[in-house]
Amino acid sequence: MKFNVAQLLKSPAGASREHDLDDDISGIDPGLEVVKPLTGRVKLLRTNEGILVTGHAQTQVCVPCRRCLTPTMVAVEFDLQEQFCPSIDLITGATIQMEDGEDLATRIDSRHMLDLTEVVRQNLLLSVPLSPLCDLQCRGLCPGCGANLNEEACTCQREESDLRFSALRELL
Repeated sequence: MKFNVAQLLKSPAGASREHDLDDDISGIDPGLEVVKPLTGRVKLLRTNEGILVTGHAQTQVCVPCRRCLTPTMVAVEFDLQEQFCPSIDLITGATIQMEDGEDLATRIDSRHMLDLTEVVRQNLLLSVPLSPLCDLQCRGLCPGCGANLNEEACTCQREESDLRFSALRELL
């Protein structure tokens, strides 16, 4: 997900290039299991400050079900929109200082390579569902013995608690 943007930086504002994405990002984050390549399309647009990257991408990740903890495949889609600024002046070769609040992940390196890896990682993490389910009818785990109620019946004895909550228990 690296693009050489030297020619685009030489172009006037408004010039653009489009690229297809088809990248293996399986190791992009140690806490996330990506099971399919990242696919999509990005547009690189020359602006007065640098390069504006816009696009749409999708992949599939494996996450635990929120009820039974079974590994579950989830499709993830997200839009990209990020401004990248050069780190050196293309004509003079002088280093351009980072502005306050500017992120290192959105800098074009000294070889004029624009790297989308960190931006994709951040967008991917934000797009993964917070509470994925393996199935809408997932019964989850028994709170007493931990048995997966989708696969087996629970044999543990549950003691009756406060009778005031019996009407609520009937709803479950």
